[in-house]
This record gives sequence, C-alpha cells and structure tokens, in this order.
Amino acid sequence: MILKTVPQKTIAKPVFLEGVGLHTGAQVKLSFLPAPEDTGFMFIRSDIKGNNQISANVNFVVNTDRGTNIERDGIKIQTSEHVLAALVGLDIDNCFVEINASEPPIMDGSSKFFIEALEKAGIQNQESLREEYVVSEMISYKDEETGSEITIIPSDEYQVTTMVDFGTKVLGTQNASLETITDFKNEISSARTFSFLHELETLLENGLIKGGDLNNAIVYVDTPPSKATMEKLKKAFKKDKLSVKPNGILDNLTLHYSNEAARHKLLDVIGDLALVGTRIRGRVIANKPGHKVNTCFGKILCDIIKLEKRKNIPYVDINKKPLLDVVEIMKILPHRPPFLLVDKIFELSDNHVIALKNVTMNEPFFEGHFPGAPVMPGVLQIEAMAQAGGVLILNTVPDPENYITLFMKIDKVKFKRTVHPGDTMIFKLELISPIRRGICHMRGYIYVNGNLTTQGDLMAQIKRR
Repeated sequence: MILKTVPQKTIAKPVFLEGVGLHTGAQVKLSFLPAPEDTGFMFIRSDIKGNNQISANVNFVVNTDRGTNIERDGIKIQTSEHVLAALVGLDIDNCFVEINASEPPIMDGSSKFFIEALEKAGIQNQESLREEYVVSEMISYKDEETGSEITIIPSDEYQVTTMVDFGTKVLGTQNASLETITDFKNEISSARTFSFLHELETLLENGLIKGGDLNNAIVYVDTPPSKATMEKLKKAFKKDKLSVKPNGILDNLTLHYSNEAARHKLLDVIGDLALVGTRIRGRVIANKPGHKVNTCFGKILCDIIKLEKRKNIPYVDINKKPLLDVVEIMKILPHRPPFLLVDKIFELSDNHVIALKNVTMNEPFFEGHFPGAPVMPGVLQIEAMAQAGGVLILNTVPDPENYITLFMKIDKVKFKRTVHPGDTMIFKLELISPIRRGICHMRGYIYVNGNLTTQGDLMAQIKRR
C-alpha cells in the first residue's frame, strides 16, 4: 500500500565538502543543494557540459564491483551508497548532489562527514507529502550463488537488521540492527568501509584503489602477511611502519564498534535501497548483504511499488463495522438524503479518508438520467468524492456541525468506467498538501470492482455556517 504521510524535506541551503575518491585518487568537490518537491535524489556531474544529471534510480545500476555504480546516457556515478545513506539517515527526500568527478569523496569510509555537512545546511519541510510504501506481506530475494538473502516484513517503521559471516576467524559472525531511522546518525553513520588483506592486495596490483589509506578503510588481516606484502602496503599507504594489531586489523586505526563491519553493511543496505526512490515502512533483514544482492532486491521492490502505484486500490472489508456509519456521517456533513452520497467511512486520518457508497436502482437521479440504461452522472460521482473529502477536512475542527464545505477548484478529472446500479463505490482521497487556513487540496479516486473508475484533484474550503 502507498500512503502519503508527512511533508517532504530538503536542505535549507547549499553546502559542500572536499576529499579524495577511493578508486580514482582524484580530489573531488561534492555539494549538496536544495531540490524541489518530488525531485528525489539527483546527481549532477559539474565536470560535464550539457546533459549531466542522473537520478538515484536502482534501474540505472550497471555494476556493483567495489560499490554501487549507476550510469545513464554516459553519465556515471561510482560508489553512491555512502552519500545516499546519509540523506535517508537524516530523513531527507529531495536533494541535488553535485560533484566534479564520477566518484564522491571517500572521506573516512563512512557517512559521518556527509551527515555533518547536511546538518550544517539545515533541513526544512516542503508543501507536498511524502509517499511511503507500507509493506503488507513478506518479500524475499536470495542469491543462490553466494547464499546472500534479503527479506522485508511488515513493521510500523523503517528498520534494518544485518547479519554477516565471511567464514574467517578474524571477523567472525556479526549482527547489527537499526530500530528507527532517527538513530542512524549516532549508531550507524560513522561505521567505516572495510576489506580483507587479500582483496586489498589485488586492488593495489590492478591500480583500483588509488585514494585509499589507513584512515578510510578497515583492513582485516585474514592471512599472515609476508614481509614483501608489508613492504608493498607501506609504500602504497605512505607509512614508515605497519603492523597487525592483536584484533587482526592493520594499525593506525581503532575500531569504533566491535561489530563495525556489520554496521557498515547496514549502512550500505540503507544507501543501496535509497535507489528504490520511495520511502519504505517495513523491517529489512539482510543475511550476508552486498551491493549486488541489495540492488537486485531493490529492483524487485521498485517493480512492486510501481504496480502498487498503478493500482492504488484500497482494501475495504465491507462486512467489517465501519469507522462511521451514515448516521454518524450526518453529524459531520451538512448534506441530507437524497443528496447525501456517502454511506460509510472505513478509514480517516489527518491526511486521507476511505469511504463507500452503495449505488442502488432507486437513486432519485436514475429516474431522469438515461432511465433505459441507468448510469450514475459523472458530476454526482465527483460530488460523492467531494463529500468523502468533506469528512476529511471537517475532521480537523472540533465542531464540524457548525461548518460547511465549499468547492474552490476541480482539476484533472478523468472518467474511465461507468457506474451502474448495484455497484459499490470505494472512495480514496489523500492530501496533496497540508491543510492550511481551512483550505484542503486533495487527490481523489473512485474504484468499482477493483477498477479505477474516476479520479481528480479537488480543492475545498470550510467556512462557518
């Protein structure tokens, strides 16, 4: 189910930071810039003229070697995950990320410095509401080759648990959990990237880690290094001395957490799933996660969310006792039969309403509107939708019986199917923007038999009688 929840957020002002790209070794400037509503996360390559933008979209992932890399129309962004994790971790919806290279600076190998920059910029609310995908059933994906698996189950908020096991004594089995996204800054953002010594040797030999040093990657020594290997590492990292600590990592770096590897994997999961482009309400459980399995799972989620958005059909158990019956609705709305066109209210919150009307053959309008082939007039469908929306807006005042609702605007109305006697109309209305000064801007849908029949945007205002 897709819900519109809280106002979207962006940053209050531009902010930038500089550092070195891990794999390129190039000096990079990265700027975070405010972005309009519904932009999402958009990368801008300032070193490229003309078409230089690429959205953070899981369908643009081209490979997951040493990071999550996206590309479209020749525009490339490498290792996007640490930046994206910081944006999600601070509950930001819209942001331009401008960089003058293909790769963001690695900084210390975590999201900490991106978090600090974004907090310096400040965060502000926007008018439009955030779309959130509410997980209603388990969704799972397994990479049979690696045994990595990701599952998401229903939860009241976005939560992530990671479990890692690389089959080495030096790292062992580690777990990490994030129970609420507001804890990301303090519990996850400073967890640094890591690699094993044998992987590091391969990367150095192939010239693929030009910007690394012992300050931005934890190096786990899984096999005893030879003297020649240590000499190579000293030269690569420009260090006079190097040794292996008792806990099995190279020196000049102290772990922030005993399970820092698992926490960094959790950070990567959040960054990679940011590419889905829609906020998620559910618990992610990732066993041996990696960029490949994360993004494969992200593509599955993305397809499911697209389907949900197309359907957008609310589930209503018509046998269940409604939240409000017709007698209680008449305590809120000023309308009365035969012009009361809402029978039941099933859901009512600060930003949405789900209602029902049973269309019967004895509706007064059928006497004169195509009596030989009765079809509910489109204008009355819109009126019924508006009355359901009236319950939503009148729910914001303590004495709704003293107010009436007046139309201000009707826009983008589409009639897709006819409504006949015997049909049950399900109304779903959601706020397009927060209610202000008694003005309500809503997007409404009518469904019959699981099919969208009518939709439109409505603006109304409540006034005292």
